[in-house]
Amino acid sequence: MRYHAFHLAALFLLLTIQPLNAQPTYTQKNSAGADIMLSMNGFGLGTFYRHEYSDDFSGFASFAISGSGDDNEIEYVDYYTGQTYTPGKVNRFLVLPLLIGVQERLFREDIMDNFRPFVGAAVGPTMIYVFPYNTEYFTALKFGRARYTVGGYIGAGAYFGSQQSSLMGLNIRYYYIPFSGGIQSMSNTKKNQFGGFFISLSFGSAW
Repeated sequence: MRYHAFHLAALFLLLTIQPLNAQPTYTQKNSAGADIMLSMNGFGLGTFYRHEYSDDFSGFASFAISGSGDDNEIEYVDYYTGQTYTPGKVNRFLVLPLLIGVQERLFREDIMDNFRPFVGAAVGPTMIYVFPYNTEYFTALKFGRARYTVGGYIGAGAYFGSQQSSLMGLNIRYYYIPFSGGIQSMSNTKKNQFGGFFISLSFGSAW
């Protein structure tokens, strides 16, 4: 009886202690979430999926939507109506890049796991949705047309906190999205680069 009780106690200890020893060394390899993007042209939203292939390298896919304006735009306020207007503006733009990229973690041996800096780059097809400025915003969307190009970005950032169940990060990216020949933006100018600098906050879950 004592012999069986000893084995049952030993088995119980193995079952309870083993997970506790294994848990701290387990790292989540997959994550997905959302990006909140900020640029000189306003806000944008995005989503991503990320997979770690090693301790230092990971790959990801992302999709985003944001506005893009002309550097020559000057916005005025009509004090009688409270509405804004831009003289000479012809078209509005929405930029929708679908990108595949890689990230490399930096200084893994030197910095604690709750601060994980990285550099990254991505490339992929991009849709530029062009719609008229002289019509109310949401009404004008149905009069728009899609143009297609290839774009990408380079950037740097860091993830914060634990890797066990959640993901939070800050990124600074420069998007390069050219369009050959340009697209009419103002009455006297065409826009041929739809990227720029973005600051992005990332929130997600890991598994």
